Amino acid sequence: MADPAFDIARSNVLGSVPHGFFGHSGGRYQFGFGGEGDEGSIRAARASAACAILPGGVLVAPHQVHSPDVLAIVEPWSDTAVGRPVADALVSDRPGMVLGIVTADCAPVLFADSKAGVVGAAHAGWRGAHGGVLENTIAAMEVLGAEPANIAVAIGPTIAQASYEVDEGFRKAFTRQEARFFAPGRADHWQFDLPAYVANRLRQAGINQIEDLALDTYSLERRYYSFRRATHRGEPNYGRQLSLIGLR
Repeated sequence: MADPAFDIARSNVLGSVPHGFFGHSGGRYQFGFGGEGDEGSIRAARASAACAILPGGVLVAPHQVHSPDVLAIVEPWSDTAVGRPVADALVSDRPGMVLGIVTADCAPVLFADSKAGVVGAAHAGWRGAHGGVLENTIAAMEVLGAEPANIAVAIGPTIAQASYEVDEGFRKAFTRQEARFFAPGRADHWQFDLPAYVANRLRQAGINQIEDLALDTYSLERRYYSFRRATHRGEPNYGRQLSLIGLR
C-alpha cells in the first residue's frame, strides 16, 4: 500500500497518466543513493513511491551523470546503488514499468504521449539541457511511435531564477539569443532561469503542451532538497527528490 505520508505534486497537463513529483515529506524521505541513509531504506522508499503512482509498478531508474544520453526501456533492472545503467533520461512503451529520476535543483521533466502509449523522464540540469537531453528524449519517444504534437510535458520542482546565481563564465556558455534567460545580478553575476530555458528547448523541439509546476527547490525547504542551499549552508550532504512516470 502507498505510504500516505508521501508529498506528491502532480501535473494537469499529464492528465491521468500515472506520475508524480515526490518531495521529502518534511525530511522523512531521501530518494537518492548518493544521499544520506542506508541502501535498503532508500531502495524501499523508491519502490514504495513507484507503487504510489502505479500499484504493482516496477521502478527503473538510471545512474545519472548530467549527460544527454537516453535509454529505451524494455526490461527493468535491479534498483541497486551500484551497477545501474548510466543515462540521464529514459523512455518506454511497456506497461507496468515506472521510469524514475532523482534531482536536487536540476529540472525533472516528465513526458507522455497518451495516444501512442509512450512515456519518458529526463534529468535536465543546465548541462544536460544545454547538451540536448530533452531533444534526445523526444527523439527516442518518436522511435517508439510518439509524435511531438501529442507529447505533453511537465517540469517539476526546479531551482528558480531568483535562487540561481551564476557567474560570467557560465553566461558565456550560452548564445546571444539565449540572453533572455539571464537577469542581471550583483557585479559580474547573473540569475539564470533554468525552467524557462528547459521550456524553450521543448518548444523549439515541437512540444506545445508544457506545464511548469513553478516549485522552487531552493526556497521550498520544507518540501524539497536543494544542492545549492546545502552548499550555501556548508552542509555535508544533500538529499534527492524523486520524479516518476509510468504506463498502466
